Amino acid sequence: MGEGVSRPVARARIRWMGLLVFAAAVFLLGYPYVFTAPFPQHLMIRIFLFAALAQAWNILGGYCGQISLGHAVFFGIGAYTSTILLIRWHISPWVGMLAGVLLSLAVTLVVGYPTFRLSGHYFAIATIAVGEIARFLVANWPFAGGAVGLYVPLLREGLRTFEFHTTKAPYYYISLLLFMAVTVATAFLEHSRAGYYFRAIRADPDAARSLGIPIHRYKLLALALSAVFTAMGGTFYAQYVLYIDPESVLPLMLSVIICLVAVLGGVGTLWGPVLGAVVLIPLSEGTRVYLAGMGGAGRAFDLIVYGAMIVLMSVFEPTGLVGLWRRVRRAWR
Repeated sequence: MGEGVSRPVARARIRWMGLLVFAAAVFLLGYPYVFTAPFPQHLMIRIFLFAALAQAWNILGGYCGQISLGHAVFFGIGAYTSTILLIRWHISPWVGMLAGVLLSLAVTLVVGYPTFRLSGHYFAIATIAVGEIARFLVANWPFAGGAVGLYVPLLREGLRTFEFHTTKAPYYYISLLLFMAVTVATAFLEHSRAGYYFRAIRADPDAARSLGIPIHRYKLLALALSAVFTAMGGTFYAQYVLYIDPESVLPLMLSVIICLVAVLGGVGTLWGPVLGAVVLIPLSEGTRVYLAGMGGAGRAFDLIVYGAMIVLMSVFEPTGLVGLWRRVRRAWR
């Protein structure tokens, strides 16, 4: 009897999930044709970008438990590598994106081996130091534009040049693909052996080591996966805004915001970074646009709200927006 009841319920849930996925796909694919103004498209591009960055951070900080506050380093590597190759040697930004990914993987080896010998807040402090060193070096490196930064050359519009001047729609779809790529990769990672090892390392590194898990190897793997997608986001950002400097692609605040998006949504979950981006990025963009007339008073209002939301979530729902959603679901059942 119970089995006969459970099967229709399961089929109904599958149908509802199918309809939900179909509706989401229609909405996302048709969004640029419904909202044709630049700002709504820009807002969704920012949401996709930061959801992808937070999802990449979540692989290391959420699943593996290694809290990094220096992810702007990999973002900056992706941005500067593609831009410098384009300016100096006229190499396609798509090739530059691949070069940025490879360079970020090399940096993970250089940075990962010494820093992963630290744990807890010592590791977080070390990542801050790495990020600030990278920002200082680039700001004083004339070949990379120094503190002035670099302008991406204006090329003929098209997918081959990764530049679109008359519409933001192509950037919208590219950022959507980046977000989908990192989310699908994370979904597969959740149910893979590496994903289980990551969660074991987060729960108790000593116990994981005693069970034979090579924790340093898997920490490096988590950092490498996280760095790859973050570097790709950096290349996309450079081609989107067509200007980079150390204060825009290598600041500590960028690393903090990426971390906040994941923490607010729910670390160690698939949809946590997505929910965090959907809440925080519109808040940031809205306050930037609508409070611009307040001058200095409105400039940091989004950061005040960020802090207030993090404090409230830490006190009342430490598992983030995902935990709040689960609690609401249980209450309605």
